[in-house]
Amino acid sequence: MLPLDLSGVRSMPQEEFAGKRVLVTGAASGIGRCVAERFHAYGAEVIGLDLNLPDERISYRLLPLDLRDPVQVEAVSLRLQEECQRLDVLVNAAGILRLGAAESLSDADWHDCLGVNVSGPFYLLRQWISLFKRQRHGVVVTVASNAAHVPRVGMAAYCASKAALVSLSHCVGLELAPYGVRCNVVSPGSTVTPMLDAMCPTPADRQRLLDGLPELYKLGIPLGKLATTEDIAEAVLFLASERAGHITLQDMVVDGGATLGA
Repeated sequence: MLPLDLSGVRSMPQEEFAGKRVLVTGAASGIGRCVAERFHAYGAEVIGLDLNLPDERISYRLLPLDLRDPVQVEAVSLRLQEECQRLDVLVNAAGILRLGAAESLSDADWHDCLGVNVSGPFYLLRQWISLFKRQRHGVVVTVASNAAHVPRVGMAAYCASKAALVSLSHCVGLELAPYGVRCNVVSPGSTVTPMLDAMCPTPADRQRLLDGLPELYKLGIPLGKLATTEDIAEAVLFLASERAGHITLQDMVVDGGATLGA
């Protein structure tokens, strides 16, 4: 067998995103924070957006924003565009989870889930699409969920919102493709974040996730481990990089095989 030639395979250099302007929602915690930190470490100018700002000092700029409010989204976007008429990467990473059987979901839970997970990215994209078109380059990476692909008991609002988010990304991606702008989705499975901590506070709860929940029609995780925020950030940065320069309108499922390749 001939030796594998890896001479043409490029690893990500430390300054991969040097000088790039990157906007990340949900950047105060969880996946969004890890994504923002990784872009910053690779040399990007990172602007984070989040409703709840952390008490501790962070390494990148973080602005308060309620994504459910289109007026706030417009004001923040216009402010950032007045500062600089350029955006290289937009990452929609903010998300919330509301649990409950469909008949018991409150109006507030339904509207909050759809508001943050779908309407927020739409409001934000609406403010930046014209800039992407003018500059004729850019990348949008949207963090959805493997719940967009399979139904979940007690997660009607979350699954519906993430499925809508995937479709939104693909539709916007079609509109932006003629301008050289790529739009892709990363769909995580169970990932160690504050959201998962709230759902599964004990080691026994997490083990059940790994083993599967047949009473809820949920498969286990073939790789036998939960994802880390770094696992998801790696996928986001890859899709944002030049190494993914011919990839658009795709949905990368990062869930350890939990949806069996769906």
